Amino acid sequence: MPPCIGVFDSGVGGLTVLRALRAAMPEAPLHYVADSGHAPYGPKSTEAILARCLAIGEHLIAHGAALIVVACNTATAHAVAALRARWPALPIVGIEPGIKPAVQATRNGRIAVMATQATVNSERYRQLIATHAGDVHVHSQACPGLVDRIETGDLSDAHLQELLKTYTDAVKASGADTVLLGCTHYPFIQDRIEALLGPDITVLNTEGAVARQAHKRWAALDLPATSPSVRLESTGDPAPLARLATLALQAPQVARQIDI
Repeated sequence: MPPCIGVFDSGVGGLTVLRALRAAMPEAPLHYVADSGHAPYGPKSTEAILARCLAIGEHLIAHGAALIVVACNTATAHAVAALRARWPALPIVGIEPGIKPAVQATRNGRIAVMATQATVNSERYRQLIATHAGDVHVHSQACPGLVDRIETGDLSDAHLQELLKTYTDAVKASGADTVLLGCTHYPFIQDRIEALLGPDITVLNTEGAVARQAHKRWAALDLPATSPSVRLESTGDPAPLARLATLALQAPQVARQIDI
């Protein structure tokens, strides 16, 4: 089985990372697992999230993953250390809220992070703020329900817009001039978030930085050249994954359902 880059998320959100990986490494074989049958991870316990991440890691490695990208802020916060302990020789790249670049970007000393409840509650998130925020005020905006709505694949859903307005109103009330998207699902609706926040608030995400790090780690493996490919799998309904992957990669995609 030829080596590939394994990528996973609680659902379809990690497709925004997959898009960045494809742009950075058009020649690399990519194997993406959406754990949509168990999404969202936000309300789950650390133990439940860890169990899912380990199971998906086993599946990806069994199918040739020579590098794994954890394309989920919640999974990274709760499970990436355990994944690295389980497979110490395997390069594993995580994604986490880019507190540091947001702090560097703010003009008024106030930033906001839009993320899942589990990410906001995680010790890793608190450590990032303690390490990088300094005197900058951080408004942590948990966004329950957003992942569920995006998971349907219907980004024009009126209920999604209502939820977004509630959360962006709270962000605007915080006085933040810089907003960090701390969930890989949210860049799918970044244009709508930006429209609700207005032109005076800068919106950041970290998918590009993750792709650059993955590219560096993949190149260091010095593997034989392979043909580019994308394999898409979902533990839930594969239709939303195929639909949003087609949107993300700008080419028709097919996804299949798996049982992990």
